[in-house]
Amino acid sequence: MNVSRETFGKSERLCSLKIISGLFETGQVIYTPLLKVVWDIAPMELPSPVQVTFSVAKRSFRLAVTRNLIKRRLREAYRKNKHILYDHLMQGNKQMVMVVILRGNKIPEYHAIETDIKQLITRLINLTKINERN
Repeated sequence: MNVSRETFGKSERLCSLKIISGLFETGQVIYTPLLKVVWDIAPMELPSPVQVTFSVAKRSFRLAVTRNLIKRRLREAYRKNKHILYDHLMQGNKQMVMVVILRGNKIPEYHAIETDIKQLITRLINLTKINERN
């Protein structure tokens, strides 16, 4: 029985400032009710199918404790649902980088975040299918 572990390891975290700045210059943007996502197909070979980073604005949430709580919830929702995106990208032999940014100034419940992450993953899959056709 092959049970895949739902982890979010170091190789899946986007840390490269060069890639992040390039992403904001040339990446595509998706909006969901709670999130703004800047994404692009990876410019180079990565150790993971998707590298992602999460951001919460200091302007909206002054306390670091609050920002960290929200980022934990974002990472957890992504970790639980990323396998859908991974399966699609591995079939097409593609890799992706993205930055997930929280919109708004209210602390969202985990259920709302998870719903938005699922919606986001579905839209990313559809957009990569469209890009494959072009």
